[in-house]
Amino acid sequence: MEEILNAYTARTGCLHIVDPALCILGEKCIPHEARNVASARRFVRDIAIEWNTAETVPETAELLTSEIVTNTIVHGAVNPAAAPPVHITVMREGKLMVVETCDSSNTIPQIRNAAPTATSGRGLTVVRELAHNWGWLPHPNGKSVWFELVAWP
Repeated sequence: MEEILNAYTARTGCLHIVDPALCILGEKCIPHEARNVASARRFVRDIAIEWNTAETVPETAELLTSEIVTNTIVHGAVNPAAAPPVHITVMREGKLMVVETCDSSNTIPQIRNAAPTATSGRGLTVVRELAHNWGWLPHPNGKSVWFELVAWP
C-alpha cells in the first residue's frame, strides 16, 4: 500500500491519508482553463451514476465539483499561465463519496460573504451547505480541496 501511495503522490503531487476502506473510483486531469469545468462536472456525475449513489447525489456532486474546480482554476495557481492540469479524484470511503481537486497554491480556501448583487464569491458557501463535510489539506506542491457526500446506505 505504501508503494502505491508513494507512486500516486509522485504522479499527482497530492498527498492522501489512505484508509484501507478507501477506494479510488476515478481520476481525471483537465487543462487549467475555465472552459474545462463542464468536463469535470460530467466526469463526477457519471461516476456517481455508475456507482449507484443515492438519488440526489449525482446532481449535488456535479454542482459541488463545479464550485471546487472553478476555485482551483481561478485561485489555485501561483502562475496561471504555467499552471499544471487540474487533477480530480473521486473516491469511496465507506458510505461517503469524496471528491478532491489539487492545485499548486498554498493559499487557504476562504468562505466569503458575497454582496447580494455580487456575481461570484458564493462557491465555498454552497459547498459548506450541501456537503456532508469539506476541507483542504496542504501537500508539498500546494493543497487539495475536497468534499464528502453521503452516497450509499
